[in-house]
Amino acid sequence: MNQMRKPDTSDQQAGTHAATELSGAEVVTHESARESINEFSHEFSHDSTHDSTRESQPFAPPTANSNATASDATLAARLAQFDRSAQRRQYLEQGEFLFIEDFLPTSLQQMLIDGVSATRAQLNRNFIPGHKKGGSVSRHTIDREAPAIAALYRDPAFIAWLESLCGERLQLSPESDPHAYALYFYTEAGDHIGWHYDTSYYAGRRYTVLLGVIDRSSAKLAYRLHTRNPERVPVEGEVALAPGALVLFNGDTLHHRITPLGAGEERVALTFEYVTDPYMKPWHRLFSNLKDAFAYFGLRQVFRRGGARSPR
Repeated sequence: MNQMRKPDTSDQQAGTHAATELSGAEVVTHESARESINEFSHEFSHDSTHDSTRESQPFAPPTANSNATASDATLAARLAQFDRSAQRRQYLEQGEFLFIEDFLPTSLQQMLIDGVSATRAQLNRNFIPGHKKGGSVSRHTIDREAPAIAALYRDPAFIAWLESLCGERLQLSPESDPHAYALYFYTEAGDHIGWHYDTSYYAGRRYTVLLGVIDRSSAKLAYRLHTRNPERVPVEGEVALAPGALVLFNGDTLHHRITPLGAGEERVALTFEYVTDPYMKPWHRLFSNLKDAFAYFGLRQVFRRGGARSPR
């Protein structure tokens, strides 16, 4: 891991409220946007009558290809090589942050690359001045075009390993959450994302897993540890997310960004999001969906018919 240094306190987190989509990004008419949001409002009025302690309904995962069993065995063999006690100590010492440079075996790396090829044509590009620029593919597209990625997200051995590090029982993000697993494309000069936390709007905590897929770039994952722990001095560092590399962190505690992409470079990363409680208050769901629509996936993906529903 790169050497850490005390952060520059003059650095300020960029604003995230202005949203302007780049040319070539998904275009949605005001009428269709209003129709989608009205549909959500109907769901909200029904949803707000329910008790906040309810749990999400189980749902059938997408069907992966015949290589899923072999992939499961490959991943299980890799996980068996790790010293989980040592990894958990490192994770806690670093304020709920862990980086493993060579996590995924080669065969699983290729599976992710195949998923990028299958979904690339459907990415949605966005630009928020002062905060982010890049492309995204949501879990809804991945379910259709790259179901092996969805199967990896649900892999029981993988989730058990994550739980051994976090010290908590983890649940899948609700089916309506486009961020549950998503691909992030940095393909144009200047693509980046500014300093931010992966804030959880769920009732419980949300943990983020980053997996390197393609990295022909000078872009780095820059991070600041212990920024919300008054008993620790904040320190910062950066890592390159090479193909097969993994990062695990608590979204509410790690301050992080992706540094700008250079000309002629390319970087693609996969994220998985797990939660400790899948309930989200209706107004939080609306805010989260609007943020996802304008900053990441586009209105059609987020406010799709049958989607944008709080878990019951």
